[in-house]
Amino acid sequence: MRHLLLGASLGVVLACAGLAPCVAAEDSGATTSPTRMGAWGFDLTGRDTAVSPGADFFEYANGDYLKTLVIPPDRVRYGVFDGLTVLSENRVHAILDAAAANPAAAGDEARIGAFYKAFLDEGRIESLDAAPLAPDLAAIHAAHDRSALAALMGAANKNFYRSFFAVRLSPDAKAPTRYAVHIGQAGLGLPDRDYYLAPSFAAKKAAYQAYVAQSLRAVNWPDADAQAAAIVALETAIAQASWSRVEKRDPIKTYNPMTPAELAAFAPGFDWQAFLAAADLGGANRVIVGEKTAVPQIAAIFAAAPIATLQAWQAFNLVDEASPYLSKRFADANFEFRNKTLSGQPQQRPRWKRAEAVINRDVGEAVGRVYVARYFTPQAKARMEALIADLRVALAARIENVAWMSPQTKAKALQKLAQYTVKVAYPATWRDYGALTLSPTDLYGDVDRAAAFEWARRVNRMNQPVDRAEWGMNPQTVNAYYNSTMNEIVFPAAILQPPFFDPGADMAVNFGGIGGVIGHEMTHGFDDQGRRFDGTGALADWWTAEDAAKFTVQAQRLGAQYSAFEPIKGAHVNGGLTMGENIADLGGLLLALDAYHLYLKGRPAPVLDGLTGDQRVFLGWAQVWRGASRDDALRQQLVTDPHSPPQARVDLPMRNIDAWYAAFGVKPGDAMYLPPDQRVRIW
Repeated sequence: MRHLLLGASLGVVLACAGLAPCVAAEDSGATTSPTRMGAWGFDLTGRDTAVSPGADFFEYANGDYLKTLVIPPDRVRYGVFDGLTVLSENRVHAILDAAAANPAAAGDEARIGAFYKAFLDEGRIESLDAAPLAPDLAAIHAAHDRSALAALMGAANKNFYRSFFAVRLSPDAKAPTRYAVHIGQAGLGLPDRDYYLAPSFAAKKAAYQAYVAQSLRAVNWPDADAQAAAIVALETAIAQASWSRVEKRDPIKTYNPMTPAELAAFAPGFDWQAFLAAADLGGANRVIVGEKTAVPQIAAIFAAAPIATLQAWQAFNLVDEASPYLSKRFADANFEFRNKTLSGQPQQRPRWKRAEAVINRDVGEAVGRVYVARYFTPQAKARMEALIADLRVALAARIENVAWMSPQTKAKALQKLAQYTVKVAYPATWRDYGALTLSPTDLYGDVDRAAAFEWARRVNRMNQPVDRAEWGMNPQTVNAYYNSTMNEIVFPAAILQPPFFDPGADMAVNFGGIGGVIGHEMTHGFDDQGRRFDGTGALADWWTAEDAAKFTVQAQRLGAQYSAFEPIKGAHVNGGLTMGENIADLGGLLLALDAYHLYLKGRPAPVLDGLTGDQRVFLGWAQVWRGASRDDALRQQLVTDPHSPPQARVDLPMRNIDAWYAAFGVKPGDAMYLPPDQRVRIW
């Protein structure tokens, strides 16, 4: 899934908009009502008009806002978009408080209320201290051979263990009507392989080793310091074998089907039979291996590692994974390393917000059902569907008129666009949590049982047709995504509010905001990954060789522009890692402008506060990305996130759009000026 915001992507399946779920300076209140941006949808007071649009459009549109922005101490980044996430948080907080306080609660309300009370019961959590870990630690101590250790790894999706290998169940990329077992590289405790291998992250790696030792000592694991050094050395070897995030983006190279017997021969040294059986996948007759060269190398690393080191590795990972749900000494140690050292976050988030994040993750649709009933209207859904229809027309026109594509490929592109499934606001059928038991006195068990419930739900449908009604995000999530194997665009309810959309605001700003989001997700179907999937969601080559070559040239030119961008001294955007999102940003903004012109139906655009319609579209897009990050968080984003930083998401697409030059009178000599023959033209 690729999304609009700053967030992790899941395999090759989804593409999202990349707006980070972080909150901020306005976080002190508890409002559940959206706030309008300025008089007509754009906050003029946030501009820095001392900067010309052609010098730095991001600063021109947002500079005065940024001068006064203070990132709150429990955040690593903040911007106006995050105010919308705060709104969603406050609304969910009200839902959880009501559920926990209702003695007559039943069904899903009782579940989320119990989960919430368990998280907030600090007294009981402190009294238990490390006791909840005891059974899982005993199982690790009892795993005296590699088969037993492989079985613990196989169970990682349904408890607090971790694995050298990721296993997931999702549609088969070449047969998207059925589910497949996907296996790929894993095993790293730091955010990316670069944290082990790049000299610039040496201090973070050293801090990680200290944290590993601290975690092992917390549960009285033998030889904690020596085992911490062995664990980091082990993970460094895994990092050296692992594919980069850029390599992992290739949906063809990461599609390697084989039988379990072929997998065992391909990657010897690891008990795949025990692993799959523990994952409840012992009956699987086919798996799809992702990083083909890495998997056998990691299996060999497992085979060569001392049993004691593998046990210590699993013990550390158990503690690390479970620490947020344990006593203060565990939760604080986890925060100090994971949030403060790695991302620069000075303070821990309030406990209710941590509780809310876990509940949204584990039983999110139970919360979402209440959220939609309380905070979302059918009228908002209808408005969103109308906007999507406008953007679909705009993309069809772009495809029809693009100069570099042959009629043959255009016809198939239009067919794919016509086959898009559109999902707005919330699922048609809500998830059934009836088999999940949650207790107000057992937080560790609640998280454990929720993971087991979700994994069982996925495993139990393995031999059934793919559920095309399923959602990959909750309605209360401020984000959006495109799913390649479903060929669908999905917009949760929480995003249809300012700064993205305000029914009382100027429509040019709305097109720049929510229109850009819709266009972004639509373009994902035709970015460097999405273009490899046809209208049915199947991984298939539907392009002529000549068209594919022309597309690649333009995509590489765009990638070079982003790779030259240095948002923090010594650290550049990775144009290969961010390629799909960058193409989607460029396409989304172009489509937003086209759709606004279609909306005008030949009428002249009004001028507001001296700003033309086209200018307001561009300002609407820039306002969405108004924000800043802490340095460590930004460095981590540049290495791990497929989304570019906010300034790049504003300035770099605009440099490639002719209408932006015309709208703001940008001329040769301006810092952002690109000659017409250097502007990238994809969609």
